[in-house]
Amino acid sequence: MGQKALWFLYELEPSSSAYNMAITVRICSQLDVGALKRAWVALVAAHPLLRTTFTNIEGTPRQKIHGLPEVDFEQIDASSWTADELKKRVREAYHQPWDLGKGVSRFRVFTTSPKDHVVLITIHHIACDAWSMGMLFSELGGLYQRETTNRALELPVQKNQYPDYMNWQVQLLNSSKGEELWNYWQKQLVGELPVINLPTDRPRPPVQTFNGSSHFFKLSEELSKKLIELARSEGATLYMVLLAAFFVLLHRYSGQSDILVGSPTSGRSKPEWRRILGDFVNPVVLRGNLSGNPEFKAFLKQVRQTVLGAIAHQDYPFTLLVERLQPERNPGYYPISQVSFVFQKPPQEFVELFNLGGSSTQIDWGGLSVEPFEMAQQEGQFDLALEMILASGALKGAFIVILIKKETGVS
Repeated sequence: MGQKALWFLYELEPSSSAYNMAITVRICSQLDVGALKRAWVALVAAHPLLRTTFTNIEGTPRQKIHGLPEVDFEQIDASSWTADELKKRVREAYHQPWDLGKGVSRFRVFTTSPKDHVVLITIHHIACDAWSMGMLFSELGGLYQRETTNRALELPVQKNQYPDYMNWQVQLLNSSKGEELWNYWQKQLVGELPVINLPTDRPRPPVQTFNGSSHFFKLSEELSKKLIELARSEGATLYMVLLAAFFVLLHRYSGQSDILVGSPTSGRSKPEWRRILGDFVNPVVLRGNLSGNPEFKAFLKQVRQTVLGAIAHQDYPFTLLVERLQPERNPGYYPISQVSFVFQKPPQEFVELFNLGGSSTQIDWGGLSVEPFEMAQQEGQFDLALEMILASGALKGAFIVILIKKETGVS
């Protein structure tokens, strides 16, 4: 379901980078580029979706898994570039348009000196999600160490693959459980669905763009600790507390009491999907009701119940939900919900590398010393998205907004 939607969006705007997934890190040690390429080849060989192409056959997308193709791997000499030029060139490589008929992944190494390299791994969302990226990064480090030390390492063979997940999803939707899931979401989203009315300094364009900008911020360790304690005392999670606060913020700026927020789930509700590469992520729609100006703790209880219900019914595909609900479509708005909330939970050993806003923390990655390389997000699918992460005892976040084209101003 999700792949079909992403294919449609790719066909609609093939030059867009709104659905690119990327890892960017700076390697601060001697790098064996040949070993890194061999490790990447081994990783591509282990994951069928990295060897997949997508083509259009008489209006229908066709997926083909290949044997091991020639990987798109390139080392680029950046020794004469300034820091600003390096950031610019990395962003340009990230934004490079795709030809999904040729491949879904790219690997770039920008070398400024023998002990300073920036690695950019870009994969189209049609073949990957954030969970997958963390998994790939971990496996790639192990494979690089194998190549440089002759240490024995074999990636575990997966009994199931992405097509097995898709078959399971089809069987689920055709069962009584599928009808139960549909009934739940139909009840949650009954009536006229509100469109968020956030204040802008210019009129909206008639057609939604994906051009965006990011604003990073950090909460103090003291405030972060208090929010964690609040969650614990109220029988909630930190995710629920932050989501409730986001609802309140949207209420304050929009003046609306009935608000819909989209939030992605991992989509890996069964343990056999945990180690498979693919686009499993499935957004759920969370509805908050702030009528009557409730106290925050009372509203948090409402949000807690909403989140628990959504998690229990997360297996219903969002694309099918849109198709069956048939909301009034407007090319200037994302369907059903125009705002998004994400609480990132990357693998703990790499949490600093996924740190919003960057960090100077270095970690060991397959014998290499690496640190984050900041590349602010410049595209988005929503009017406003909030991404949060807990790292080193403090909450960090990023607001991502869609920009209106220059001739009409900024949204």
